Amino acid sequence: MNYAELKINIQNICENTFTDDELAMFTQQAEQTIYNTVQIPALRKNVVGTTSQGNTYLATPSDFLWCYSLSVIDDSGNYNFLLNKDVNFIREAYPVAATQGFPVHYAYFDDNTFLLGPTPDGDYNTELHYGYYPESIVTAGSTWLGDEFDSALLNGALLQAFSFMRAEQATMDMYQKLYLQAITLLKNLGDGKLREDVYRSGQFRQKVT
Repeated sequence: MNYAELKINIQNICENTFTDDELAMFTQQAEQTIYNTVQIPALRKNVVGTTSQGNTYLATPSDFLWCYSLSVIDDSGNYNFLLNKDVNFIREAYPVAATQGFPVHYAYFDDNTFLLGPTPDGDYNTELHYGYYPESIVTAGSTWLGDEFDSALLNGALLQAFSFMRAEQATMDMYQKLYLQAITLLKNLGDGKLREDVYRSGQFRQKVT
């Protein structure tokens, strides 16, 4: 289901007309809820970077939300996956920032930066797998969510629309039930079937039944 079809369906089911801004709001609020409920493939992104010798910080991408993995590539071309710790751990484990070595740990320092430990002793290539918000169907026209699991997107947007209309509780309850059914199926796919081979404990995985 593309965005043009989604808008038509929302208005037909609600038996109401909405402005473009209202329809965009319903859709984007539904997307945000879904993206923070299920880790679908469309939320994954990859970027390469470089550490700087003597610089204990590594910048994160502007659209970064959370980390799946961060690896540093050594001079032999081997990928070394860093262990996620908090800032306090790194400050305690590597109390002298001037002491350099091959990075082993990383922490979220702030919204834009990782803290590495120890301070890199060279300019190493890095590879970051991370989560982000993909472009909304409102501006993209079509997305993975709309193409592959439109039931979740449609019912999520309908909930927003009916809430905006102050619909009767029976109507809200019915579409809440439909939305939860769709999200359950989507979680079984995104957090279950598509993640059965995940072995890192930091990545959420739901058991498939």
